[in-house]
Amino acid sequence: MRKLLLLLLFPLQLFAQPLPFSAFKNYPFTTELCAAATGERIAWAMDEQGRRNVYVAEGPAFTPRMLTHFQQDDGQEISSLSISADGRWVMFVRGGDHGANWDDGLPVNPLSAVTPLKVQVALVPFAGGDVKFIAEGDYPAFSSNNRIAFIKSGQVWTLVADSSAAPVNAFTMRGTADDLSWSPDGSRLAFVSNRAGHAIIGVYTAGDSSIQWIAPSFAMDGSPQWSPDGKSLVFIRRPSGGGKPDSLLARKHRPWSIMTASLNGNTATELWKAPETLAGSFPTTHGNANLHWAAGNKIVFLSYHDGWPHLYAINASGGAPLLLTPGSFMCEHIKLSADGKTLLCSANTGADPLDIDRRHVIKIDIEKPSVQAVSSGAGLEWTPVMTGDGKAMAFISATAQRPPLPAVLSTANMEPVLLAADHIPAAFPQQQLVTPRQVILTAADGVKVHAQLFTSGNGAAKKPAIVYIHGGPPRQMLLGWNYSDYYANAYACNQYLASLGFVVLSVNYRLGIGYGFNFHQPAHAGSNGADEYLDIKAAGTWLQQQSFVNPAKIGVYGGSYGGFLTAMALAKDSKLFAAGVDIHGVHDWVGRSSLLTAFDNSYEKAPDYAAAVKLAWQSSPVAYMKTWKSPVLVIHGDDDRNVAFYQSIDLISRLQAQHIPYETMMIVDDTHHWMKNSNAVKVYGAVAAYFLRKLQ
Repeated sequence: MRKLLLLLLFPLQLFAQPLPFSAFKNYPFTTELCAAATGERIAWAMDEQGRRNVYVAEGPAFTPRMLTHFQQDDGQEISSLSISADGRWVMFVRGGDHGANWDDGLPVNPLSAVTPLKVQVALVPFAGGDVKFIAEGDYPAFSSNNRIAFIKSGQVWTLVADSSAAPVNAFTMRGTADDLSWSPDGSRLAFVSNRAGHAIIGVYTAGDSSIQWIAPSFAMDGSPQWSPDGKSLVFIRRPSGGGKPDSLLARKHRPWSIMTASLNGNTATELWKAPETLAGSFPTTHGNANLHWAAGNKIVFLSYHDGWPHLYAINASGGAPLLLTPGSFMCEHIKLSADGKTLLCSANTGADPLDIDRRHVIKIDIEKPSVQAVSSGAGLEWTPVMTGDGKAMAFISATAQRPPLPAVLSTANMEPVLLAADHIPAAFPQQQLVTPRQVILTAADGVKVHAQLFTSGNGAAKKPAIVYIHGGPPRQMLLGWNYSDYYANAYACNQYLASLGFVVLSVNYRLGIGYGFNFHQPAHAGSNGADEYLDIKAAGTWLQQQSFVNPAKIGVYGGSYGGFLTAMALAKDSKLFAAGVDIHGVHDWVGRSSLLTAFDNSYEKAPDYAAAVKLAWQSSPVAYMKTWKSPVLVIHGDDDRNVAFYQSIDLISRLQAQHIPYETMMIVDDTHHWMKNSNAVKVYGAVAAYFLRKLQ
């Protein structure tokens, strides 16, 4: 009888159905984190299977409490989360697609609702209560005395949080407003007015009959920050452009300087000018220059001029900047404490050499170079904030298995406590997730490239393999969950593919962040030569050489810039890559860009214009359609605000003409970022299903 029972169980074990991708997507993801300028109050936003809500907690216990109750997967993101200085109010924006390249403030409607939801500024008491939608608008800012400013239709509107009065248009100006910044006492508002070809900084004072313009010039001014006494501003100045057309192919320094201005005069003083080197160019990592006016009359900022995105401090009266974060690592998610004495940031540094592919929180004294580790180990931590009273720090914490959740630690004992762990569903297959392994590849031209290998004990001895290519391209995939919800989707998909018996290699190709300026800004990348494709080919070749990989069954997939490189892989190396999934990729650097029209209104053209157009074409997948043989699945949402939907329309027509086997999936009314959770499940589930059919 026992033998019969074993025989009956054997086929059930042999043909057990794997979990669907929806199980791997069934995780909570913390998207925003902030703290009040006083007390111990924090707030965060969390996406739970498309239901996006705000949570709050207060020290010393920091017991999580749900503040909003949105219960539908409707694609409405939460952004600009903040707490009033006194801790009484929580404010956020609901709606839009704030990771978009264009139309980021327009409504998103992935439900295809007859009446779409609007992008609105919302206010709710920290103690709890009804959410009050103030008005249509975006990018709100609290003052120290609970006044609110926000942007609507490019103009500045204001109201008082404690008042029942409707918001009013504070003033009407030419241009569109940006970078709202209240003075320390809440009496004045600095802002940027973006105009045709230039930008100027203005200061609005309630009751005044006119706006004060701060040292207006022909430049692009931005990022105004107040001095602690409210009498001066510091800001960034960059040239507006113009002049004789220069080379399109040569890399050039992008100049910028830090300016200070007293509100008593109408002139600005150059405090610091970036070195005129490639690395001294205006930084393009998170937060750009990350400008702050700190305590002790110190200006703190981020610059790449020593080859890494580092933090510096300079006296407001002048002098040489002091490097605060020496070492071969980058700083991100930078936040100044309420007292202006301490900087917190996340960085890819630590005692473990593998930390270059992680994020940990560090604490920095603005007076001297002193990097103090707040977190360490095999986990990942980012977006740090300090409570207003300085007694605790909060950040978002994850591991290779546990998805990102908020955590707090007391500055007295530095022991982190995880919040909201009970929000991980019991059915989420956390124990099945593998720990990615660091792999360092060498491309054909000698460039060293970091990658993460996902593999489980499931499947054949020689497994099919997949190269995953992130988008951006200024991104870094990590040895655990990523801090971007878009790349968290990809991380979950890579884990799912590993559970199905695939080997997955996620490649941090050149153009990405985390490995210094020369890697981030290579000489011949993108439309200027696409050398980064060498890194993708190196990944495929490395997999082909591994004893545990079936060399005839290697696939490739990626989204956005990763879609572009997926198409390049299939077009140039179909013998290496047997199948691919191209998700909203760029395929033609010439036909649908501004390159052909860049000099329409100018008699003069760049001296290498013809060469640049030719090289852009040669850097495009569509230039290699005749050698594209492998099958492909093309996926695109038709409200994409990062990559034009036409890029995929054009590619499909070319695939048809070349009789290349292809399949398609079009997602109606969703954007580049799959704002609707069920659409993300559909897309990445389709990726896995396609590779199961083509490679297994």
